[in-house]
Order: sequence, then C-alpha cells, then structure tokens
Amino acid sequence: MPPTVQVGAILTNESSLMMQSFGLETAPCSGNWSLVQALDSFALDRKIHAAGWNFFFMAAEVKVMFFGALGAKKIQNALQKIFGKVKQQHFNGIEVTGIVAKRFLGVPYAVVTAHSRHVQRGCYLDSAEVRRASQHNAASAKG
Repeated sequence: MPPTVQVGAILTNESSLMMQSFGLETAPCSGNWSLVQALDSFALDRKIHAAGWNFFFMAAEVKVMFFGALGAKKIQNALQKIFGKVKQQHFNGIEVTGIVAKRFLGVPYAVVTAHSRHVQRGCYLDSAEVRRASQHNAASAKG
C-alpha cells in the first residue's frame, strides 16, 4: 500500500541511490515516484544545497479536481494525473501544496494542487530538452 500523501509532501522520480547520496530516506509511492520521508521542503532544500546541488520550485501550480469525498485512493489517482503533467515538462519532483474538500450545490469534490520541483547540479534551470535527455539517460542506466 502506498504511503499517505499530505500537504507539504515531496515526491521525486529520481533514483533512490541519488536521494540516498543526499542522506534522504524515501518510500515507494506510485510507479517510479517516491515520497521523501521525515523532511519538509525547507530542510530538503538545505540538504540538497549543502551537497552542491539546487532544488528549484516552479511557480506554476498543477491542479487536479475530482468528484466525491476525499479518500486515499482518490488522492492517489489525482497524483497520477499530476505526475503525468509534470513528466511532460521533464521535472523530477513535486511538492503537494493543497488537498481541499469542497461542495458545490451539495455535490462533494476535492482539489489537489502541487508545484513542480527539480533537483539538478547547476544553478540555472536546465532547458526542457536537457532535462528530457538527463531523464532518458537515468532511465537507460536503470536498465
């Protein structure tokens, strides 16, 4: 069963070996995405920066809405859609910034929001083409 994802959670699709090099513990969440455990985004940023890498935060918000009450399975499905949107932009992480239950005319619905995050060595964000190539190389190395 995947771990429970809450607001503030950081998920990454980088290799667990790379995350371990930063001294981070991760738990498998969905597919090749893992949940970074026991750290918030500020502490994670400090660890990554101390290792000489950078942890970018993308201002554009990624939203997914679904009808029905909040539940772990529905949140997991919403995250799958968010992963797909982030993958198109070739970012290697997300930060969940909102999970809100609402009602409209008595119909329950929820909105899950996240921001793309990206870990890389350089201090300037790589272009989408460079990010795509590095993800392709990492996938090839996994086998």
